[in-house]
Amino acid sequence: MGKIRIKTIGVQDKEEQEKKKAKEKREIKKTVKAPGLKGGERVVAVGPSQEELEKIVEQAQEEKKTSEEKPYSAKASKSKKEKFAKAKVRSKKYQTSAQIFDKTKAYSIAEALEVLAKFQKAKFDETVELHLNTVRTGIFASLTLPHGTGKATKVVIADDKLIAEIETGKLDFDILLAKPDMMPKLAKVAKILGPKGLMPNPKNGTITQNPQDLIKKYEAGQISIKTEAKAPLIHLSVGKFSFGDKKLADNISTILKAVKQENIQKIALKSTMSPAIKIKL
Repeated sequence: MGKIRIKTIGVQDKEEQEKKKAKEKREIKKTVKAPGLKGGERVVAVGPSQEELEKIVEQAQEEKKTSEEKPYSAKASKSKKEKFAKAKVRSKKYQTSAQIFDKTKAYSIAEALEVLAKFQKAKFDETVELHLNTVRTGIFASLTLPHGTGKATKVVIADDKLIAEIETGKLDFDILLAKPDMMPKLAKVAKILGPKGLMPNPKNGTITQNPQDLIKKYEAGQISIKTEAKAPLIHLSVGKFSFGDKKLADNISTILKAVKQENIQKIALKSTMSPAIKIKL
């Protein structure tokens, strides 16, 4: 008579489950099918064991519980949208000034200057600014304002020492003059000067054999007007509030004549701290 095997119901199933669980813990390396491989080709992927996965889940749950228990912070809860909206809020002083005039109306130069005089003034002598929308880019003019801009214009002549300073980012001047033989040296800082409108150019007369003769002209109020490189816009100062309406009007009229009416689409006048006022063409 052969050997008789006795099977205990439930015990064998339990043993098999324990063996299977132990095998899963030992198997850290797994084989996976990688994209682009042919049938049967495999790469070894190293991943966490079942025990490690359980610890990761447990740690994540603890961190979540800790974060939920932290006190509420009103400052941290502010969204970017709320911060942006707050940044756009105008000051009370600006809002009061904006009510003095009609934003939809276009004023004459004289009327606009009268409106500017009604705005609440800052503690300093504000600059009066003229902003033009032109029909195209590339519009240029050189002129001397009858009453200057009220700002001291610093004019310098290009040399090796100045170019070295420009390379470090130091631009302590308003107008740069240069002799023709300096232009090859200035080429290496053109990326710095160009975007700021400071690169010497034969069109505006800043390249000359006699730069010393031009310094007095620019310091006396001669300016160069040109549109932005990529937009049909011109922004410039026309004087200070302390000039009075007559001098400011003279400067503005001189600029508009130099740019020419047919090249202008829109005009706006403002001071440093005021809203922009539309001007009649």
